[in-house]
Amino acid sequence: MSNTTVYEFPLKEKVRNYLRIEQLMGQLKLGASGLDNGLSLYFFEQLFTLLDLFERIDIRTDIIKDLDAHEKNLVHWSQLPNIDNEALQQTLKTIINVRDKLKVSKKISAVLRDDKFLASIRQRFAIPGGTCSFDLPNLHYWCHRPIAQRQEDIKQWIMCFALTEEAISIALSFLRERTAFSVIEAANGFYQGVADDRNELIRIRCQTNEEFYPTLSGNKYRYAIRFMYYTPPEGRTGAVEKPVQFDLAAC
Repeated sequence: MSNTTVYEFPLKEKVRNYLRIEQLMGQLKLGASGLDNGLSLYFFEQLFTLLDLFERIDIRTDIIKDLDAHEKNLVHWSQLPNIDNEALQQTLKTIINVRDKLKVSKKISAVLRDDKFLASIRQRFAIPGGTCSFDLPNLHYWCHRPIAQRQEDIKQWIMCFALTEEAISIALSFLRERTAFSVIEAANGFYQGVADDRNELIRIRCQTNEEFYPTLSGNKYRYAIRFMYYTPPEGRTGAVEKPVQFDLAAC
């Protein structure tokens, strides 16, 4: 397909957290790349959102379990014929290295919580308009420090997430590559599928030049896909009521 986009819908809470962290890390790095005050504030917003998320969930336990499972699978695959053993061994080495480091690492929230500057500004970011210079003169001062000094601070803060980010990247890569896309047709814009115990993520690839998008409801046992109009045609409801062809991967 050309002019397509992929929608991802998690069936398990663990994968939902992985995807949220992946997106927030991308937004964090976008904010870190800017030199103006607006992007600096955006950076801190994403940083504190990530911290809030890590304080609410025990993501490390889920990641370690996934990496353990990937290690066992790779050991099994290494015994099969026609396997690129060099690439497999390199991947296996990376997984073991990341997992072992993750087991002995400190919690991200604990490391950044000890940063006095971050602690002094964090609460104001929860208040609408709470980051004005008269509210946070220390943040205003930081935003006008030399670029090199600000970039060094940002580098140190982002490094706190590097190990977890790599581990989640590995886990999502294995998950996304587990199943290839298949062509499916949704009769009257609706499709229902049955998941098995291994399914954790539903990926939908469809055309971007159509005036509709997919929604998904369900759980780890079954799911339903309904296509909805972005702007419903006059006299119609929001639901698409015609056949829709799309690509589906139940990972």
